[in-house]
Amino acid sequence: MAHTWISMYQPPNIDPTQAAIAYGCRALPKLNEELQSEDLLTRQKALMALCDLMHDPEHIYVAIGTGCLESLRVLLKDTNPLVRIKATEVLSIMAAHNVGRQGFLEHDIIAALSFLLNDSQIACRMNTHLAFKHLAQLPSGALGIVNSGLIPSLVLQLHTEHESIQEILLDTLASCLLEDANEALASRAVPFLKEMLLSHNNNIRTKAAATLTAVSIPLEGKRQVWQYDVIPILVHLLRDLVEEVQANAAGALMYATVTTEGKYAALDAEAIRPLLNLLSSGLTKARLNAIKALTMLAEAPEGRKFLQAHVPIFRSLELDHSEAVRRAAQVAIKVIEWKP
Repeated sequence: MAHTWISMYQPPNIDPTQAAIAYGCRALPKLNEELQSEDLLTRQKALMALCDLMHDPEHIYVAIGTGCLESLRVLLKDTNPLVRIKATEVLSIMAAHNVGRQGFLEHDIIAALSFLLNDSQIACRMNTHLAFKHLAQLPSGALGIVNSGLIPSLVLQLHTEHESIQEILLDTLASCLLEDANEALASRAVPFLKEMLLSHNNNIRTKAAATLTAVSIPLEGKRQVWQYDVIPILVHLLRDLVEEVQANAAGALMYATVTTEGKYAALDAEAIRPLLNLLSSGLTKARLNAIKALTMLAEAPEGRKFLQAHVPIFRSLELDHSEAVRRAAQVAIKVIEWKP
């Protein structure tokens, strides 16, 4: 005869570290209440559940409306490391969506996160930098980071942070410096980036060259790139084994050679030949940046004289599948064939 037994074990596929989620519209308000609980385990379980829910933009919208951002801001100061780690993880997930980025700006989350840039937990710092990276993808988000006064601290961390975080940090800075590079230039960003151009890490070289491109847009950036003798390193990177590094190095040279000092520093470093080699690159960005850098060098009499023998290469690029490359090639030909 069969008997009914009540098991002492939990049902299968139940995660004991995650809070039980209430049904329907009550789910996020209930989790927000649990985020404010005095019980540590309750806070931790609520954060675990939020990490799953915040991948959906609709849930992010509701979470913001129910006050979860305010609760998370408080938890960023929690004495428990796991709470801080999971709180920053929730915020980094939210920042990957546009509605979350808007919420960051409206609820001043940038300032709250900034206190964790030097947290003792590397996972906490990683999540914080991921949140800033996602936020900086929005122009207003990048400007918000700049206006928060964080750029000097972020630049300093290029020299001190773990390599995995440096990669994220370079992405953030590249976006922010497109909005305003003045604070970065005043914080010795160019010497730090110069050092990173020599990294053994392919991603860091790639991202450092991209960030250097952004910092070279203002005149002071162009001057510092020449002053700190970065141009010979950029020329060397035109022959890098990684195509993306080559393309970004050409982009940095494109801006650095706008000034007379930059032009002659590049000519002295023999930049023309490796730039000509990039005209046959499979990367549209590499071809475009190389053409524009060569156009800058053609404004110097010595550069123009050398490039006159290579006009047929530029004429072939007038048939390139990229409209931007075609236009750039036409401009280059006019500059090279110009006669005083």
